[in-house]
Formats: sequence, structure tokens, C-alpha cells
Amino acid sequence: MKPGSVWPRYSDNARIDSPASSNTDRERPLIAAEDAKTADQLDEILDGLSLTSTRYEIEPERDEIPSGDVVVVCGPKSAPIGANLLAADPALGIVEDAGRWWVEHEKSGERYSSPSDDKAPTSADVAYVARRKRDGRVVVHIAGIHGIGSLGAVHYLTTNLADTFRKAGDESFSLVVRASYDGLTITGSELAAGPYVW
Repeated sequence: MKPGSVWPRYSDNARIDSPASSNTDRERPLIAAEDAKTADQLDEILDGLSLTSTRYEIEPERDEIPSGDVVVVCGPKSAPIGANLLAADPALGIVEDAGRWWVEHEKSGERYSSPSDDKAPTSADVAYVARRKRDGRVVVHIAGIHGIGSLGAVHYLTTNLADTFRKAGDESFSLVVRASYDGLTITGSELAAGPYVW
């Protein structure tokens, strides 16, 4: 696998964008601990691929994809950019139903939700991951059902990037990851569905 084949492509620079929550009691936006740790782990992956990364916060009203190759960590509720990216995926989406969020396969209707939201909750979450080629660049999109799910997705990609590339090649794709956790530590991760090439 060539460095950058699955992650931001053949350039030597990538942006990591994660959501910032607005809070009127603060002068600066608040970043969730899970999102901060996810960005740290993404920095490590990109550095290991000899890519330079720069972090940016996604404003709650942002709807446009930032310029260049980019990794966006954002769900559909955090900012319009998350919903817009999901709407462009022909294979998977994230939907809300009866107060609960699900990653849903568009054709089969099969759904994946966070085990932490079950009636008998467990310390696990799921996340949507997509890599798309768009306008001559690569956009990677990660959206956990909860913030910890995004961290679980990065955990999965850390050890399964080469295998994911073997399965999907240099095409746009999306997949679902399931991860278990203890606090902010991911204790395990696995592929729940996909990759779906499109």
C-alpha cells in the first residue's frame, strides 16, 4: 500500500477538521475530549504515512468542505458539513429514529446503532467511515454515533488500513466500525459492515 492511498491522497499535507460546540459562557469553542483524542490519533496515523497535518475546528454552521485533502470528524447533527457529506454517500447514511441514531445501509435497510444506547447498555459504539475522491482530492469522513465511536473508528483504521485498501482499492467507499471502550480508551474495534465501494 502506498502512503496516502486510503488517507489523504498523494500529497504531503492534510487537514483534520473536528466539530466545535458553541457555548455562550466561553470565549472559545468547546471541543469534546473524545474529539480531541480522535484528532491526536489521526495526527499519528498521518505522520506515520509521512503526511503533514493541520488541525481546524468545524464551526457549527459550516456546510462546505474545507479545501485540499481533508479528514472531517463530524456527525450530521454537529454541523451541516456532516449531513452534506452523508447525503452524498449512495451506500450508507445516518438516520435518527425514535430518539436514537443509526448508521443505515441505503439499499437493504440494515441498521447499526450504539450498544451504549441499548436498554441494557454496554461500553461500545459504532461509527461511519467514508473515503471519497472529490474534485481531485480525497475527503475522509468519520462520524461516530457518539464521540467515542469516532475514536473507535480511528483505532480500527490504525491496524486495518492496509486491509481496507486491499478490499476497496483506490475507489470511494464507506463502512461501519464497532468499538468497545473503557473511559476514553478503546479496548477493541472491528468491521461491522462494508466496505461498500461506490
